[in-house]
Amino acid sequence: MNQKSNTYNLEERIAKFGENVILFCKSLKMDVILSPLVNQLIRSATSIGANYMEANGASSKRDFQNKIFICKKEAQETKNWLRMIATCCPDKKEELSNLWKEAQELTLIF
Repeated sequence: MNQKSNTYNLEERIAKFGENVILFCKSLKMDVILSPLVNQLIRSATSIGANYMEANGASSKRDFQNKIFICKKEAQETKNWLRMIATCCPDKKEELSNLWKEAQELTLIF
């Protein structure tokens, strides 16, 4: 019998967030203004997961704290890029709002 685990998996949540940002960005029609914003968004959103993985393998408590701090900074930066893209793509505001809310929750977790 396969029971669903009640454990919270932050690693999976962060990975899903990065994947959702990538899928969202793939749905956009690129232009000269939007392209660099999307590039920055993908970099910051996926960096959260990379730094979280590094934190899990940290060599010391200080190293762990530093990597988690970077996760928080990347989540905050991601919110900025989502806001800028919302200006370029007003028709995508609902999707962007959902991504922004998740980035905010990750910021608060870190």
